[in-house]
Amino acid sequence: MVGLTGGIGSGKSEVARRLAELGAIVIDADALAREVVAPGTDGLAEVVAAFGPEVLDSSGAMDRAKVAQIVFGDDAKRRRLEAIIHPRVRERTMRIIAAAPPDAVVVQDIPLLVESKLANNFDLVVVVLASEEIRLARLVNGRGMTEEEVRARFAAQATDEQRRAVADVEIVNEGTLEELRSTVDALWEQAIVPRLA
Repeated sequence: MVGLTGGIGSGKSEVARRLAELGAIVIDADALAREVVAPGTDGLAEVVAAFGPEVLDSSGAMDRAKVAQIVFGDDAKRRRLEAIIHPRVRERTMRIIAAAPPDAVVVQDIPLLVESKLANNFDLVVVVLASEEIRLARLVNGRGMTEEEVRARFAAQATDEQRRAVADVEIVNEGTLEELRSTVDALWEQAIVPRLA
């Protein structure tokens, strides 16, 4: 059981992608969070009841950008949203783990691992780090977010110091994609495979 985390824009998703290529079962908490509020779900109905019909886009799906504007910067609203989504994500996660073979490497990609105090649930916690300047540039240039939106996300997430405090392994992702993949390969061979023996 590997816990994978890192701040928004750190490159955590690329690390997860490479671990999956190496044979891990990757459980993406963000993907599950989208599934549990998909159109027609009770999760989406509860989000609409809590925040109003204006959180829906023209197709009836949750407008994630609009919800983010509502909850980031307002702790009470963010906690309300998390109270709707997190229990549903945990339940889906437990079903995936239960179905995994006993010798599987299960990687849980959890952006809020530190904030949710989940580090003790894992055999190994991997934290992906990059400077705020690099992460800001990636998010503004790559995802089209505004600097204000990015800084609100940074403020709502754990600090790098808090992440380091729970890390068994730190991956600094400030170079090329090839360098990152090489670092993940080394992590697999040196820190994960030996634990399977």
